[in-house]
Amino acid sequence: MSSLQPPNGSRGSYQKEPWVSDQGDGTFINPVLHADYSDPDIIRVGNDFYMTASSFGHIPGLPILHSYDLVNWRLINHAIPRMELAGYDQPQHGNGVWAPAIRFHDGKFWIFYGDPDVGIFMTTAVDPAGEWSPLHLVKEGKGLIDPCPFWDDDGQAYLVHAFANSRAGIKHLLRMCKMAQDGAALLDEGIIVFDGTQRHPTTEGPKLYKRGGCYYIFAPAGGVATGWQLVLRSRSLYGPYEEKVVLHQGDSSVNGPHQGGWVELDGGESWFIHFQDKGAYGRIVHLQPVRWEDDWPMMGIDSNVDGIGEPVVRHKKPNVGAIYAVETPAASDTFEGGKLGLQWQWQGNPDEAWATLDAKPGRLRLFAHPMPDKAATLFDTPQLLLQKFPGLAFEATADLEISGLAVGDRAGLIVFGYSYAYAAVRRDQGGFVLFAAEGDAVTERVLWQMSASSPVSSLTDSLSLRVTVANDALCSFACRTEGLEFVRVPLPPFPARESRWVGAKVGLFALRADRSDAMGSFVDITSFGIMGVSSHE
Repeated sequence: MSSLQPPNGSRGSYQKEPWVSDQGDGTFINPVLHADYSDPDIIRVGNDFYMTASSFGHIPGLPILHSYDLVNWRLINHAIPRMELAGYDQPQHGNGVWAPAIRFHDGKFWIFYGDPDVGIFMTTAVDPAGEWSPLHLVKEGKGLIDPCPFWDDDGQAYLVHAFANSRAGIKHLLRMCKMAQDGAALLDEGIIVFDGTQRHPTTEGPKLYKRGGCYYIFAPAGGVATGWQLVLRSRSLYGPYEEKVVLHQGDSSVNGPHQGGWVELDGGESWFIHFQDKGAYGRIVHLQPVRWEDDWPMMGIDSNVDGIGEPVVRHKKPNVGAIYAVETPAASDTFEGGKLGLQWQWQGNPDEAWATLDAKPGRLRLFAHPMPDKAATLFDTPQLLLQKFPGLAFEATADLEISGLAVGDRAGLIVFGYSYAYAAVRRDQGGFVLFAAEGDAVTERVLWQMSASSPVSSLTDSLSLRVTVANDALCSFACRTEGLEFVRVPLPPFPARESRWVGAKVGLFALRADRSDAMGSFVDITSFGIMGVSSHE
């Protein structure tokens, strides 16, 4: 079914990873992924677990992650290699892929998601690590979001979804529709099965299940940063539904624990994956044990005895019948094998004029491409190659060969969000110059430039740039020329910021000084390394 093989290696250098949930003693700590996999959904197929998440306007989109134990995860694919919709040659901040649902039915994998400006889309695959079908528009309509398909015991198919108030002028409501068995279309206008206006505002993100003759809708409510997990229960698909809050912050430090997916193991254990909005780090992923009480799924641990679960900090790992190697999604890249690592995303559909891995083995060549005419700064520039913050505290180091840059062109290492900062090298008439800048959607300003007396003033063709991210998302840049130690850029730490519905990202860019499309100037990235550093959270 899947082309994956179980990991059989040793723990290796896992200690250097930015975040490791598996504690090596049969327990795990939350979050299981300290990275921005927002609105996660999961399924179990045999001994395999699969997760997907929102990707908004970043390309490739719809990440596919795999695990054998719900704690150790690997990024194995993206279902959307490029977005075949108008406008995605430019950044689409906050648009695109919202809150997907992943299911396994009729021998294949299905993902449904809502695009708030277009409608509900669907894609399928026999092998989740292989090729996914082209996106199919199931239902056109603005504000149709968070769809979840469901095939009942009698073979009839349904879909439940929420509404985006920003596009539809409707919120707090969940609608149930009949669906074609092949998932290709909705067959009616549906029925509103829940209205959370009074008690559970911003009810959205529904996931539909059936257990013990009851239908369950797991739905977050209360908003991204401070919400709670609601569960609805009924003997009839169309209700009426009883309601119960099963997880909230309570007296824990985990704000807004909600929106995710439920799985049940062969041995009877139940588990729930959800997110926590952690500011610049994005919506990070937690795992909660679930116990069934009076046919309600109570999550986490009721630490304050209020009848509602609170998130666990540390817990025994799921009993999956085996012990698997510690594994985390890849963050570093040596650019070997002719493909970029799966962790990388562009801000728009990739263009061959932006980069190549074919110029030299083990090198990523970034071409100095101009900003779009309508872009005032890098914020609206699509050719930024970025990845999620992979942990609480880490350092990212890029090794560059800069001899291919033309006069006026620049290349650098960037921390990106609503506001951004970078350290870069620019070729001037007299040679290379190191500098640092900060910007946002409107303006950018250079804050530091290398002086003649700088320890790194004699630039050669090789250069390393580094950013160190502390556990409060404060970022400090440093640079190194051949044979020297890293020298810190003498600026106050930059506070990383989230962007529209996504966490901060770190990555690379090369930029042409003028607006022409002429190719030629480039920088070669010989390696990009990320490792964890000490944190005190």
